[in-house]
Parts: sequence; structure tokens; C-alpha cells
Amino acid sequence: MFASRVTAAAWRALGREPVWRMTILNNSAVVPARGCAQAGSKRNLPRWDMTPEEITTSTERLMGRVKKVYDDVGSLNVEDVCVENTLRALANVKLDYASSRHALDFPQYVCPSKEVRSASTEADKKLSELDVELSMREDVFQRITALQKKLPENVSAEEMRLLERLVMLGRRNGLHLSSETREQIKRTSKLISELSIEFNKNLNEDNTFLVFSEQQLDGLAGSFLGGLEKTLDGRYKVTLEYPHYYPIMKRCRDPETRRKMETAFHSRCKEANTPILERLIQQRSKVATLLGYSSHADYVLELNMAKNASNVAAFLNALHETLKPVGVRERKYILALKKRECLARGGHFDGQINAWDLPYYMNQVEQRKFAVDKDKLIEYFPLHAVTEGLFGIYQDLLGLRFSEVQQAHVWHHDVKLYAAHDADTGEEVGLFYLDLHPREGKYSHAACFGLQPGCRGPDGTRRLPVAAMVANFTKPSKGLPSLLQHHEVETYFHEFGHVMHELCSKTTFSEFSGTLVETDFVEVPSQMLENWVWEKEPLRRMSRHYKDGTAIPDQLLDKLIASRVANTGLMNLRQVVLSKVDQSLHSSARADTAAVFAQHCQDILGVPASAGTNMTATFGHLAGGYDGQYYSYLWSEVYSMDIYFSRFKKEGILNPEVGKEYRRVILEAGGSVDGMDMLERFLGRAPCREAFFQCKGLSRTQDTHAAL
Repeated sequence: MFASRVTAAAWRALGREPVWRMTILNNSAVVPARGCAQAGSKRNLPRWDMTPEEITTSTERLMGRVKKVYDDVGSLNVEDVCVENTLRALANVKLDYASSRHALDFPQYVCPSKEVRSASTEADKKLSELDVELSMREDVFQRITALQKKLPENVSAEEMRLLERLVMLGRRNGLHLSSETREQIKRTSKLISELSIEFNKNLNEDNTFLVFSEQQLDGLAGSFLGGLEKTLDGRYKVTLEYPHYYPIMKRCRDPETRRKMETAFHSRCKEANTPILERLIQQRSKVATLLGYSSHADYVLELNMAKNASNVAAFLNALHETLKPVGVRERKYILALKKRECLARGGHFDGQINAWDLPYYMNQVEQRKFAVDKDKLIEYFPLHAVTEGLFGIYQDLLGLRFSEVQQAHVWHHDVKLYAAHDADTGEEVGLFYLDLHPREGKYSHAACFGLQPGCRGPDGTRRLPVAAMVANFTKPSKGLPSLLQHHEVETYFHEFGHVMHELCSKTTFSEFSGTLVETDFVEVPSQMLENWVWEKEPLRRMSRHYKDGTAIPDQLLDKLIASRVANTGLMNLRQVVLSKVDQSLHSSARADTAAVFAQHCQDILGVPASAGTNMTATFGHLAGGYDGQYYSYLWSEVYSMDIYFSRFKKEGILNPEVGKEYRRVILEAGGSVDGMDMLERFLGRAPCREAFFQCKGLSRTQDTHAAL
């Protein structure tokens, strides 16, 4: 997913649907990078050493610059509007805004200083309020609609697309409605922005930890235990961050330890975030009603490929029906595993699969059915080897070359900055940061943050895109390097796919740069590239034993690849649960969020939610740009698998010609072309579903060529 973004409401106020990401550029908050950019492009990088006071001052200056341009456009005589003084003036200030803003609101996710994070959060709130103000400028909307009526014939396709987008967004913000209704929408939209920021701030600042004895962590590898902090009495301190949580949930033999971990994990910020989320649902529904939509889901889906909630429901229902019998078989097998283990250990068998059982026994399925030795496998994925292999694959495939920027200005000493160049021309394509290890106060998931758009500036030169990949892979400790689980390698490939989408962008306007595509298309490029971590040749390139550099044995590699279809039903039904929960919440005027999640979890997954928890209070997507749109992960995967199997698998997974075509048709276009048009151009036909079901190990012969 993409990241440190402006809140969902703020993005939409600017006419940009968000996708776990961010976007940044040059002005008072940026500094030139060391070294020179290629002629014809501009390299400017944000400052990461601003004090809280400087963040506050820079925020006020940015707001002043943007307001002035909007005032200038809004004061034009209607008969005097033209492309230059209206459309391009707005496009240029959006570029300045998107660029300068993220030097101010990105630090809340990554800065080591809590004071700076707080100042960044406050800046985000102020700028989000400004977003709403700008989106409600009726005077500017009148100039845009006047321009549309007298547009000259020689405008470019992207200029026409931008103008049509601005008119549509104006209507979606209610600028054609009465002043009283507009004022209600404005007030409510500001509140939505504030609530969304507070929701995610609570999650980012959460520092809950639990303490366990060595016996209570039975089943965990010595390398894992060696990386944990100890208390004075010799017990182990365990956080709820991914590198601690998932190994324990998958490997710990003590069900009580797993129960405590799962309960704590899905109770994070419950008291604070549950009322925030439920209020968000009410306020989103209120705005949708004022705008004439039947629900918030229908409102947000209008700009997506799916178009409306009915199409999403049909998609999810069809997927559920296909997966249901697979899930039933998998649950029966898991229940038998649990019964056998409980009896062997002399424990009580309660006859059901609990939430804290599921990851543990799904891991057991992989070990028993596919004999994947996770303890052995992790030894072959030291972070430096994975990074080296990942870089090599992406470079060869997309025709790029990466080089580390020495003595780079970064926000933490763990962070590295890289420049990407075109392998054929030497032209600098963009820059990206890698921030891969957890620390207190840091964004706790994995995401790509777009920090600067890859588009044309007012002077005609290309602004170099900048992005950051933020992750939480285990830190090196006590003679051990950072060792990745295979699923973390997959995450790395996925998020770096978003980075490449940001860097390869070559649009005219920042409005369409990089990952600013339809939300249900945005995961397509990154999900497609996950396939490389399930193929032998790429896996060999990104792995070697951390001690002696030896290759993964063929037998272990074969078992890993075969295990891709392990737990297919339950893993995908879990995604159906989350997607349907999201749709249910945002098709309602109000909701008991914990009850909605529990009901769907039981009905679809067949596993009860743990008593007293509320997973939705920890579900950052619901307050970070995927409200009403979480289905996008499954929806996008259908397309990504079609691309992979139809082109790369047939013509060569490391075929540079196919890779360069992919870069040109899909990545460079950003959001300047509809997702479906890009798909049909690259595939040479309408997309179909067969590859998706093949990948899941499912047989589906009927309706395999029906486009979504």
C-alpha cells in the first residue's frame, strides 16, 4: 500500500484519491541534493531537519502561497479565463502544494522526535482544513466551468482530462448546490479530516508491549529470542510490531501466549479509536447524503473502476461462493490438527478454531502439507542479500540503474537514499529512500510514500519524483543480520513496486503522477511484481545463507514455491471479510463497528472474533484512504495476475523487452490514462479472471473470460 498520505478527505478535497502513499516537491521546505541531476530535469529534496517552529512557519507560508493563487483565479472576469490563467495556474499551484506539503506532514510517520511528529501532525490538520476550504471555492469552480465552455481546440488530452476532473470534483464537493448545503459539507469535511488524522496518530504512537517467560514463548527460534529485549527478571519484552507479533502468532506453541498477543493486538487504541471510527462513518454518510448519493460507498466508488457498491458486492459475493467450499475443507483440516496437538500435549480441546489459533495452525498446514522449514528458510534471506537481488531484478526488468547517494540528508541514520537512472540514456529518473527497521513512534506498517510528483514544472522541465519505502523488518542484533521471513520478502517486492510506479511517472500534471490512478487499480503494478518471489530464478538472485553465502537447496526451494497455494481459501476469505466489513460500514449511516466485524468474521471465515476486541479500531485503511475501497486489493489482484501470466510468464519473467513495455504503458502513464485502457493496451485484449483462479490453485472453467 502507499503511505504517509494526506487524509482521505483531504485528498478528495484536492481531487486526488489517496492510496497509502504521499507526494512532495520544491520550495521553502526543500533543499538541493548533493550531486547534479541530469540536464532537463530538476532534483530537489525535502529538508528533514526542520524544528517544530520551522514546520509551523513553513505551513503558514505554504497556505499563504496557495490561497493567493486561488484568490487570483477566483477574481478573474469570467470572460477573461483561459488555459494559462486558470487551468495552468491551478495545476502549477497544485504542484507546489503537493511538493512542499509532504516535507511538513510526512515527519509525523518517521521522525525520531516526538515533538517534531506532533508539529507535523498539527501541520497536517491545518493543511487538511485548507484542502477543504480550497475544494469549496465556488468562485474558482465558476471560472473552471466557464473555461470548459470556451476551451480552444488545441488543448492536449491531459489538459482536457484535468479540466474534466476539476469540474467533476467541483460537483462532487457540492459547488452546484445552495450556499447552506455547501457550508454543511465544508464543516463536515473538516471534521472528517481531523478525525482521520487523530485515528492514525493514535495507532502510530501506540507502544503497547507484553512480557513473557522463555517457556511461554515455546516454539520460537533462538535467533528470534536473541533479538528481544529482556526485563530485569530475565523475561522477554514483546511489542505488537509486526516483527514480534507475527512470528509469535505463527510459531508459539502456548495457546495462552497467542491469545494474549492476539487480544492485545486487536485491542490497540480500542477505547480512543472506536468512537472516532464510528463518528467518521456517520459524518461520511452525512456528506454523501447532502451530495445526493445513497451511501458513502457509492460516493467514493464513482471515480473507481468498480463505479458503484452493487458491482463491488457482486464481485465479492462471486469470490466468496468460489472460496467457501475451499475454506470449509481447510477449517476441517485445521480443526483436526488442533485436536491432535491438544490431546498430545494433554491440553483441553474446545472444539473450535479461535482467532489466536488461525495463524498458528495455518503455519502448521504449510509445514505438514508442504514441509517448508521456516527456521531454515529464513537463514537464506538476510536483508542485504534480498535488497541486492531485488535491485538487480527491478533494474534488469525495467531498464534502470540504482546508485546510493552518499552523505545524503535523511531523517534517521538507518535511512538510505538512492538515485535511479535510465540504463540506456543515463537520464536520472528519480530518487527513493529506504527506511526499513522499526523504532518508537514510526509508522508501524509497510508502505510507499510518494514525496514528490514526477511531472512537468511551470518551466517545462521534468520534476524528478521522490518516494520513500517505509517498513519494519527485524533489526540486526547480537551477530545476526536482519533476516526476513519469505512473506516479508514478498512485502518488500510489493512496496518497491509502488516506489517504481512513483519514479517512472512521466505525466504533465502532478494530479496524475505516479500512483494517482483509480484506487482499485493502484495495487495492480505492485501486486503483479509479487509473483517474482515465487519463481526459482528470482529467488536464487535474492537469497544466500547469511553465514557462508550458499544457495537455497533445491528441495527447500521447491517446497516453498509449492506452498503458495497453502491456505488459499482462508487467506482470501479473510480479505473478503475485511472488504465486506468496509463496504457494510460505509453503506450505513451508523454502525457498531466491533459487532459488524464479528458478524462477518463468523459468517464468512467461520472463526469468531476474540471477545472484547475491535479489529476495526486498528484498521488504518478505514481512516487512511481506503474507506469504502478495501476491496481494491482483491479487485486489483485479478488484473495483476492476468498481466503476469499473459505476458511475463509466457514471454519470460525477466524479459527486458516486456519489462520496458510495462514501464512505458503502465508505469509512465500514471493516472493520465484510465486503468482499463492501460490494461487493454498492454494485454492486447480485455482482461479476464482465469489467471487469478489459477494462481490460487482453484479450478474455474465457467465465465473465465468475463471482464470485471
